[in-house]
Amino acid sequence: MLRSLYAGASGLRSHQTRMDVIGNNIANVNTIGFKGSRANFQDVLYQTIRFGSAGSDNTGGVNKSQVGLGVTVASITNNTGPGGMQSTGRDLDLAINGNGWFMVKPDASQDEVYYTREGTFYIDNNGYLVNSNGYYLLDVSGNTIQFPSEGVASINISKDGIISYTPLGGEMVENAFQIGLAMFPNQDGLERVGSNTFKESLTSGAALDEKTPNSGGLGTINSGYLEMSNVDLTDEFTNMISTQRGYQANARTITVTDQMIEELLALKR
Repeated sequence: MLRSLYAGASGLRSHQTRMDVIGNNIANVNTIGFKGSRANFQDVLYQTIRFGSAGSDNTGGVNKSQVGLGVTVASITNNTGPGGMQSTGRDLDLAINGNGWFMVKPDASQDEVYYTREGTFYIDNNGYLVNSNGYYLLDVSGNTIQFPSEGVASINISKDGIISYTPLGGEMVENAFQIGLAMFPNQDGLERVGSNTFKESLTSGAALDEKTPNSGGLGTINSGYLEMSNVDLTDEFTNMISTQRGYQANARTITVTDQMIEELLALKR
């Protein structure tokens, strides 16, 4: 009976973790460039009650008898599939159509690079192209993108990520920069660091050498659009219902086990 008690407790813990993941997905349903997660379960250790034996000419074989000890969270995986695109009409709102991640640097003096699908960019007071967190957007060579300090009158960004601009009081500068994109052997293995950004990990592998948009399997960059969250509320609410029922069933297991223990204690009054 104690096995079923602790198995039920493990089910409660695992389903609570799954509900936490679902809650985070739903909370970010309108977060630009957000990628959802999924909790995966697996069974844990088994206690052998009776060992099995192979059959012989005179006796039949006997299967091993084992009792499971509950469930645990095997992994929480990222869903890096694309989200829907929303038209904004703003030149510095960028969405990637296909594979790839924008490369951004929190600190221009350091080598650490983060990766994001959020495409809300601005030109700061020093002329750098930065995202909503103030992280510097990088070009195909891994360098920051800086416009003239006197200001920019207009910007055009092609699907290949090539930036042409017209400075205030000047003539158009064509092919001034080219935005870089990164891709990984296992993009689902990227590590979340918050603020809609990811970083390279051992499971994701190092970023591939190809950084040019619309080349080598990388997607195109669409100016005037933003990629929305890839969370599907239909799936999330369905998963929420099944998680809630699983939690209730495991709680019921604990309740029934408690009643059985109570009956056992009542044998001697």
